[in-house]
Amino acid sequence: MKAGVAAPGRAQIPERTYRKDRWWGWPLSMGAVLLFFVVYATIRIFMNKYYWAPGEHYLTPIYSPCLSDSCVPGSSHFGTPLPEVPAFLPMAVITFIILAGFRATCYYYRKTYYRSFFLSPAACAVPEPRGKYSGERRFPLILLNSHRYFFYLALIFALVNVYDAVLSFHGKDGGVGMGLGTVIILINVAALSMYTLSCHACRHIMGGKLKSFSDHPIRYRYWQFVSKINPKHGQWAMISLFTVIFTDAYIMSVSAGWITDLRIFN
Repeated sequence: MKAGVAAPGRAQIPERTYRKDRWWGWPLSMGAVLLFFVVYATIRIFMNKYYWAPGEHYLTPIYSPCLSDSCVPGSSHFGTPLPEVPAFLPMAVITFIILAGFRATCYYYRKTYYRSFFLSPAACAVPEPRGKYSGERRFPLILLNSHRYFFYLALIFALVNVYDAVLSFHGKDGGVGMGLGTVIILINVAALSMYTLSCHACRHIMGGKLKSFSDHPIRYRYWQFVSKINPKHGQWAMISLFTVIFTDAYIMSVSAGWITDLRIFN
């Protein structure tokens, strides 16, 4: 028996949609952006090099924190509790799994790649090709409900990125200094912080289970702040995606010696 839009009792419309606008533009463009990020990130984590610029103290967010004995000297800001990894394994695999898991389970990204890759649905008033819809109640999509736990881990990584940003104020001749890379890192940290804090899970954690805001004034203030930035969560999700790529590309270029960091002072 047919299901979905072709189920008995539904109006049988032969046309795919009556929409006249370019409804396919959004899922196509977003799909291209996500695909580019996946390819770029995969290549970078398997490179296992060009992630630390020692003279400037720049560490790319894709490899932060670097916790393995395989890390180049100076890049392990929190020690090396993990042993040396084989050459064919990426040192940044833990970072990648946690941060990719946070984005993959994000409500905004779920909407984006559902529409772009699975056409589920591709756009409003455009039926999806699947005949049945089971939602996120079965494996493997039920794993997407782990978003809150990925948020806790991503919040820790956000604090690590703040620490990396502080260390980037390192002078070439010692002391305090600042370069173009420092500015780029700060912009990336700001974008990542806004994306993380505007998360729906963060808003629920701040005030989702409270029965009386008056009894919890501090949490209420945090909930108000998150509620103000939450409507822009999708924008910060995409902005932070590009800032991560740009920051990594810049630090990789400086580390590899392809370009010289523009120093603002010292």
